[in-house]
Amino acid sequence: MSAKKVSSTYKRYRYPTEIISHAVWLYFRFSISYRDVELLMSEKGITVSYEAIRQWCLKFGESYAKKLRKKRAQPGDKWHLDEVFIKINGKTHYLRQAVDQDGMVLDILVTQRRNKEAAKQYFLKLLEGTQCEPRVIITDKLRSYGAALRELLPDIEHRQHKGLNNIAANSHRPTRRRERVMQRFKSMEHAEQFLSSFGLIYEHFKPKRHLMKAADYRKTMAERFENWSELTAVSGR
Repeated sequence: MSAKKVSSTYKRYRYPTEIISHAVWLYFRFSISYRDVELLMSEKGITVSYEAIRQWCLKFGESYAKKLRKKRAQPGDKWHLDEVFIKINGKTHYLRQAVDQDGMVLDILVTQRRNKEAAKQYFLKLLEGTQCEPRVIITDKLRSYGAALRELLPDIEHRQHKGLNNIAANSHRPTRRRERVMQRFKSMEHAEQFLSSFGLIYEHFKPKRHLMKAADYRKTMAERFENWSELTAVSGR
């Protein structure tokens, strides 16, 4: 990335790119708060307020996530969809998330209802974000999924079976951990903004370690840190 683009991206920020990108990485990779990141930065001799870190994460987290999405491989042809209940301001909402057969998170959406229109809204967002169609979609037995798919994707095989969807259900665990640390999301927009960045950044630094040899894992992580340095315009890392 050119020096001109770097200076434009971080214009009017008095901290260097290395500090900003590191703070964003800490917040999205680990289940910690803005104040925790402030403390970790302070231990390194960097004085920055948690409010500044919050602003960095809001602005640059979304930017970094978009760049990571462009670098990702094409998703698999079998998609698993699942939703969980979340409380926002005391009201029940539904967090919908899709993953492919390899566990790669495809997209998320927070809705207030579980009806056909909400399912259609999610499928349209999913198709627009991935720019491809699956061969098979697996969901639980919620009827709204079937109704929406018959209307939008009638030629796609749809399997409805709770036992086949464990991979999607397990993909919500990191979100649940972060939700507890954040003491719940403040609004639908807050939830979607955070999770759209969190899913991509967290996943980038969380390869399936249990399926890899130690040497392969170290090589993969080195490559991913190098990719991170490139997309955040950090040199000499």
